[in-house]
Amino acid sequence: MEERYDPQRVEREAQGWWEAHGTFRAVEDPAREKFYCLSMFPYPSGRLHMGHVRNYTIGDVIARYQRMRGRNVLQPMGWDAFGLPAENAAIQHGVHPARWTRENIAHMRAQLKRLGFGYDWSRELATCEPSYYRWEQWLFTRLMRKGLAYRGTAPVNWCPKDRTVLANEQVVDGRCWRCDTPVERREIPQWFLRITAYADELLEGLERLPGWPEAVKTMQRNWIGRSEGVELEFAIAGRDERLTVFTTRPDTLMGVTYLAVAAEHPLAREAARGDTRLAAFLEECRRVQAAEAAIETMEKKGMPLGIEAVHPVTGERVPVWVANFVLWGYGTGAVMAVPAHDQRDWEFARAHGLPIRAVVFPADGSEPDLSQGAYTEKGVLRDSGEFSGLTSEEAFDAIAAWLEARGLGRRKVNYRLRDWGVSRQRYWGCPIPVIYCERCGAVPVPDEQLPVVLPEDVALTGEGSPLARLPEFYETTCPECGGPARRETDTFDTFVESSWYYARYCCADNDEAMLDGRADYWLPVDQYVGGIEHAVLHLLYARFFHKVLRDEGLVHCDEPFTNLLTQGMVLKDGAKMSKSKGNVVDPQEMIDRYGADTVRLYMMFAAPPEQSLEWSESGIEGAYRFLRRLWRTVREHLAAGPVDPALAAKAEGEARELRRRTHRTIAKVTDDIERRYTFNTAIAAVMELLNAVTRLQPADGAARAVVREALETAVLLLSPIVPHIAHALWRALGHEEAVVDAPWPEPDPAALEAEEVELVVQVNGRLRGRIRVPADAGREAIERAALAEPNVRRHVGDRPVRKLVVVPGRLVNVVV
Repeated sequence: MEERYDPQRVEREAQGWWEAHGTFRAVEDPAREKFYCLSMFPYPSGRLHMGHVRNYTIGDVIARYQRMRGRNVLQPMGWDAFGLPAENAAIQHGVHPARWTRENIAHMRAQLKRLGFGYDWSRELATCEPSYYRWEQWLFTRLMRKGLAYRGTAPVNWCPKDRTVLANEQVVDGRCWRCDTPVERREIPQWFLRITAYADELLEGLERLPGWPEAVKTMQRNWIGRSEGVELEFAIAGRDERLTVFTTRPDTLMGVTYLAVAAEHPLAREAARGDTRLAAFLEECRRVQAAEAAIETMEKKGMPLGIEAVHPVTGERVPVWVANFVLWGYGTGAVMAVPAHDQRDWEFARAHGLPIRAVVFPADGSEPDLSQGAYTEKGVLRDSGEFSGLTSEEAFDAIAAWLEARGLGRRKVNYRLRDWGVSRQRYWGCPIPVIYCERCGAVPVPDEQLPVVLPEDVALTGEGSPLARLPEFYETTCPECGGPARRETDTFDTFVESSWYYARYCCADNDEAMLDGRADYWLPVDQYVGGIEHAVLHLLYARFFHKVLRDEGLVHCDEPFTNLLTQGMVLKDGAKMSKSKGNVVDPQEMIDRYGADTVRLYMMFAAPPEQSLEWSESGIEGAYRFLRRLWRTVREHLAAGPVDPALAAKAEGEARELRRRTHRTIAKVTDDIERRYTFNTAIAAVMELLNAVTRLQPADGAARAVVREALETAVLLLSPIVPHIAHALWRALGHEEAVVDAPWPEPDPAALEAEEVELVVQVNGRLRGRIRVPADAGREAIERAALAEPNVRRHVGDRPVRKLVVVPGRLVNVVV
């Protein structure tokens, strides 16, 4: 065994052994319990950052642990390879997106291999390859035929810098999630996936995901936003028209003092034809971001349309306004405004001098202070005609029934969730497989013509998509009538590719079908690891796609991911690492200096996985020192000569206690990983075990056998976390099989039995000594031993003992 720990050599040899033996190649075996461990695949930006390293280390530790537990483990890796950064790089540096992407993949693949991650590289995929996106094109044509994919004109979030549409989830604080440009509202034709058809199932399915963080499930519930209410109609005064609105609070109906419509509403457009000021305001609204979060915080602006509506119950006339907080793509594009009982309506009414009429009051008879804000709680109705005196709950049913009886309204369930707009006006993406024919309309591309391959011989200027300027791409013939036709030049939102990649890993080599029977063996994913920022983007879309795949008969389970771990960020100086802040730590530099195992160990030890990790130079140096000490301790033990392992069971005294600690450590580490994924406390337990090993001075063969057992246990327990040094040490300790193929250790019940236990002794709650007593010692014997401990006697002195508190197996507290 080498005297000095050389991480570069150790890691090179271990990785070479794994590759030569195909260690991580997964093969379906119905006789074995499977475990599919997956970390969210990266965008190939060119270099790994510390967030990647943490994410993928967590996943790899889980996968290696499950392998040692005897499960048939699949852990694949691939690349979320389409997207705007590649286009932007092409424009800035004159490098084609395809070349830029593939060069980045090659570099990042080498970095992942250097970290020793146990991936089945035979299943590697990249979403920019036609062999991959062919099958999402194929699925899309099926969804077209089922009505789950459709083309419509709707107001969209438009990023003027990237010149593309953004989904609502991709608008963050009114700005593009990628380039931070303020988002505008525009109305253009685009393709949608009917995710709303699965709204109820997506919502109900969350109750059957106990392995998901509650925070993620709450975010998805809120995004789906199921609400029960009443849809009702207000007649437009002097016209044969009605304005439809939806409310979850029909109990407040008698407090309506105005209606508000979206800038795109036909009533607003009509009114603006002869009013330049109103037309200018509608144009201003068009440029305002359409994200709900931004709407809530921005200044509430509006103008009257000079139109009145008729209250369906009282017959009172109320004005109709256009307001910037009403979204045309949400609900009916019109809202009934109750300023006394809705804070947004109250702010608008105060700003524009509109009436505020309270009709719901606290049940205790008190008066709400409407000068400070709206009273939004439920209560008892007043000034509401025949409904006065009812509670809000009673009024909901009574008013709904009144409206339904007169054909003026109906109960309805609404959703905040909207259909997913998947069209993007960009180049580097999967072409949407649709052909437009003047005679036949929108026609799906036939199976035999798939994939529609993205042409790579294009020039990128930054002005929209080059596909729209490439006749050889868009000019085609109609597959139904044979006449001249035009190919769709929009590409898919890249979240389409990432919504089903986890399933394709199961059969990435199948050229004949999207999925095959191997998907039934591996799915669902047992453990998924990734950031919580994907809660209502990727994770919701993937759940939707999985249900679509199920209904196409391609998979036979309801959810894609059984368990979800959302890891925290890696911080430095209290902030997320970023080039702009100048606080980036390059993983490659750390690997070159300390080795991959040190980086892995630090990532798992510095914080529990779901919490943020604060980068510390001293912390990573400490991890390196620990691995060197482990190496040195094993080397010194081996240098002392051979050991008879059978003698360990005959150890006495301190050696027997070390053996007990070894098996307690096995039990603790197993529990920490199996039940809680608290890798930091698992590592701490092994560090304590190594400390105990170095304290023992073995006097005989039995004691040396106990030390050997403890060191082998430490290597086994650490092997998922620091697999390279574990590979080397396991071989040095005399094992022919590789540690990666060794079973996880089990605690020996006989070794756990204690003849004596150590108890902490406190005086008035402060540690003053330790005592050893027989494991079966009674309370009186424990109390006598505690009071006889010299340091305890000194701190008690002549003061009377008021009480003795004994916590069996742990401590004694002497109260004086």
